[in-house]
Amino acid sequence: MTLAPYAASDAMSRGRQHPEQASPYRSEYQRDRDRIIHCAAFRRLEYKTQVFVNHEGDLFRTRLTHSLEVAQIARSVARALGLNEDLTEAISLAHDLGHTPFGHSGQDALNHCMRAYGGFEHNLQSLRVVEVLEERYAEFPGLNLTFETREGILKHCSLKHAKQLGELGSRFIERKQPGLEAQVANIADEVAYNNHDIDDGLRYGLIEIEQLRAVELFAAQYVQVEQKYPELAPRRCVHETIRRMINHVVVDLIENSASMLAADKPGSMDGVRDAGKPLVAYSEPVSEQVLALKRFLRENLYQHYTVRRMSRKAARIINDLFSVFVEDVRLLPPQYGHKVAASEGNAQRARVIADYIAGMTDRYAIHEHARLFSPTELTRGS
Repeated sequence: MTLAPYAASDAMSRGRQHPEQASPYRSEYQRDRDRIIHCAAFRRLEYKTQVFVNHEGDLFRTRLTHSLEVAQIARSVARALGLNEDLTEAISLAHDLGHTPFGHSGQDALNHCMRAYGGFEHNLQSLRVVEVLEERYAEFPGLNLTFETREGILKHCSLKHAKQLGELGSRFIERKQPGLEAQVANIADEVAYNNHDIDDGLRYGLIEIEQLRAVELFAAQYVQVEQKYPELAPRRCVHETIRRMINHVVVDLIENSASMLAADKPGSMDGVRDAGKPLVAYSEPVSEQVLALKRFLRENLYQHYTVRRMSRKAARIINDLFSVFVEDVRLLPPQYGHKVAASEGNAQRARVIADYIAGMTDRYAIHEHARLFSPTELTRGS
């Protein structure tokens, strides 16, 4: 496939932190994607959940299934716009590598624990995973990904942190845009969780079809499905509606972005960075529909008392684990205990503890908490 002039390409890549010989059969961005798929942090996403705690049910989405869905949507958009599909997929697959157990409630809890030590943010942690924490290669730490993949992973960053990241943080300081592949992956993330959280929320019984009829993006597609397939079973009706919702916003995203690119005419990836605004975006009407859906989910799903109860339990687990390890670092597994011993000062020690907790799956965090705090676990050791 011929790439558009503003797409990322191997020839124009800013390279890797540690120089490597090029592969004779794979592009640089293919290598990035493959390294992400094979890393331990990617496998752990199978047992990290989006909204629901992992043990609540087998059919709810996890960070792994979510990442695969993001990659599928993002590749479709990238192909339609003439962008680099391999880079787009690599960013999509890596974007949640640094997420804590228990979704956003886990992140908020760990950020609270780390407030005196620089805080915790999952985008920065994803970058830390691929740059430092993965230990797979003899010649360098991390995965040694290309600049463009690492740039795409870092969707958000405060100016304070950006100043510590060198070239990677410069765009936040200079207020420049990331490449189009990163912009596509970012919106594909939103498309995936907005639409699929509806499916999980309905499955769990936290939201109802009648409530969703007040949401334009859902209602318009649902009515069409009802009229065309009046005998369709309820679950299939929901699946067909969500499929159409995704198609509706993705088609709009492609067509509107193509129009913006034609009008702006960025001649290169650097032209995209200097555009002063994102060049991958919905049209205004669809953007308003998406915002209305996000408001509905925030008010009716994410703030549902059942979700809030799960979030409270998750926060307690994270807080308890962090506190007990800070109090006695000898309770950490040996590989983290050695890192603590080599650290300098409380901030570095706390960061090692945060790395350990952030890398846990939902299930492992629950079991680790029980091992440390439950009297019934006293006879079972570690």
